[in-house]
Amino acid sequence: MLLRVFPRFGPRFLISMLLLAAWSAAQAQDLKNFEQKITVKVLPNGLTLILCERHQAPVFSYTTFVDAGDVNDPSGESGLAHMFEHLAFKGTREIGTSDYAAENVALEKVEAANDALEAEELKPVGRDEKKVDELKKAFEDAQAEAEKFVIPNQFTEIAQVNGAHELNAETSLDDTQFFWSMPENRLELWAYLESSRLADTVPREFYKERDVVLEERRMRVDSDPIGSLLEQFVATAYVAHNYKRSSIGWPSEVSQITANEAMAFHRKYYVAGDIVVAIVGDVDPKTELPMLEKYFGRVPAGPKPEDMTTVEPEQFAEKSVFWRMPEQQPFYIEGYHRPSYRDPDDAVYDAISDILSNGHVSRLYRSLVEQQQIAADAEGFSPFPGDKYPSLFAFDAVPLPGHTPAEMRDAIHKEIEKLKTSDVSDAELQMYKTRARADLLRGLADNQGLANSLAEYQTRYGDWRELFQQLDRVDRVTKADIRRVANQVFVASNRTSAEIDTEAPRQSGDGQ
Repeated sequence: MLLRVFPRFGPRFLISMLLLAAWSAAQAQDLKNFEQKITVKVLPNGLTLILCERHQAPVFSYTTFVDAGDVNDPSGESGLAHMFEHLAFKGTREIGTSDYAAENVALEKVEAANDALEAEELKPVGRDEKKVDELKKAFEDAQAEAEKFVIPNQFTEIAQVNGAHELNAETSLDDTQFFWSMPENRLELWAYLESSRLADTVPREFYKERDVVLEERRMRVDSDPIGSLLEQFVATAYVAHNYKRSSIGWPSEVSQITANEAMAFHRKYYVAGDIVVAIVGDVDPKTELPMLEKYFGRVPAGPKPEDMTTVEPEQFAEKSVFWRMPEQQPFYIEGYHRPSYRDPDDAVYDAISDILSNGHVSRLYRSLVEQQQIAADAEGFSPFPGDKYPSLFAFDAVPLPGHTPAEMRDAIHKEIEKLKTSDVSDAELQMYKTRARADLLRGLADNQGLANSLAEYQTRYGDWRELFQQLDRVDRVTKADIRRVANQVFVASNRTSAEIDTEAPRQSGDGQ
C-alpha cells in the first residue's frame, strides 16, 4: 500500500484547537445531550466503535481499549501483555520494513536460534558453555540479519508528521490502551494505522524490546526500594489471584518469553470482541462510519476470551513484609481486601479515599503532616493494584526524619478508628460529592479524557451510559455507609502491611 504523507499541522495549532474544543464541550454535559452526539456500532467481527461528535475544532482524540492486561499473562510468561505496548509501535507488514517477505524468513530464523540457545542455557545438568557461546553468537547473527530489513520508527514518524499529538500507550494489570490526538482530516490515515497494528502485528525486534522491558524493570523495581517493596506487598496480599504478579513481569519469566509465545497471546486477546475503539472530536458518523468499518473490520474476529474465574480466598490472618535498610527512606503501606468495581459499595470506597486523602484538607494530611508533623505525605487510595477484580484499599505514609513506620501505622489506625466509631461531617460528605461531580465534568470536557472513559465504561459495563450513572451512586452514599464499610473491611485479619525501616522489626503487632 502506498502511504500518503500530508502537510503537517504544527503542535501549537493542535494544542490550541484541543483547548478550544475542551472549553466548548464543557458547556453541555448531561446524558441526554451526549446520547444525541454518540453513535455506537458493533461491527460484524465483534469490535465496538464509539463516535462522539464535537465539531468545535477540527481535531479528534481516540482510545483503543483492549480488555487484556498483565493479569492475563499465561503462567510462567509474565510480561507478555506489556510487550505489546512496545511492539505496537514497531510497525506492520507494510510499515517499518523494506521487504517483509525476506524479513519474515529472517524472523523465523531468529526464533529458531533463540529456541536452540534457550534449550541449552536452561539445562539443569550437562550444560555445555562452549555450545552456549556458539548458539549465542548464532542468535545475535540472526538478529542482525533480521534488522537489515527494519525501517526504524517509521510507524511513529508517519503519525507524527501528520499531526499526531501525545502519541502513547499504557499497559495495566487489567487492560491495554493506545491513544493520541490528530487533525480531523487525517482520520482515514489514523484508521489505517490503528487497525493495521491491531490486525497485522509483527514481532519485529522482539528480543531487543524484551531487553528494554528488563531495563524498565531494573529502573522501576529492582533499583527502587519502594518499587521493590510494593511488588512484595502485593505478592504477599494475594495468594491465588493473578493480581499477585509483578506488574512488569518477573525477571526470570520476562527474560525467557519468546516471540512465538507473544503472538499466541495476541491471537487470543487481540480479537475484535475484546476491543473497543472510542473516537471523540470533529467526526461525522454518517459519512465516516463506513470508512471506519472498512478498516477496523480487518481485525480478526473471535469470541471475547472468558474472564478469569480464580477467586482470592478470604484472608484470615494479618500478614506483613519487613525490609530493614539503614540507608534508605523509611516507608509504610498497608492494604485491606475489598470487592471489585461492580460492588454496590464501590462509591463508598471512593468517598472514604476522598475524605482521607484528597488535598490538604483531608484527614490524613491534616493529622500526620500538619498537626503531628510526623510524615511528609500520607494517603489512602483504592482500588489497588487493579480495579477489574477484587482489589485492595491501601494506606501509605512517608515518615519525616526522626519518625518511624510504626508511628505511621499507629497514626493511620487512629484515623481508621474514627471512621468506624463516628460519622464523617456533613461538610466532608458534601465536599466529596461536589468533587466527584466536578472531576467527572472535567473529564468529559476533554476529548482524550472522554474517549478514555467511553471506551472503559463500554468495556466494563457494556454501556457507556454507566459513566453518568456513577453520579447517582455518588449521591446515594451516606454517613452510615461509610461507617458500615469501614467496620467490615478495615480489620486486622484482612490486613497486609509492608515497610522499609532503618531499625529492627517490632516483636508484635497492635492487634487492631
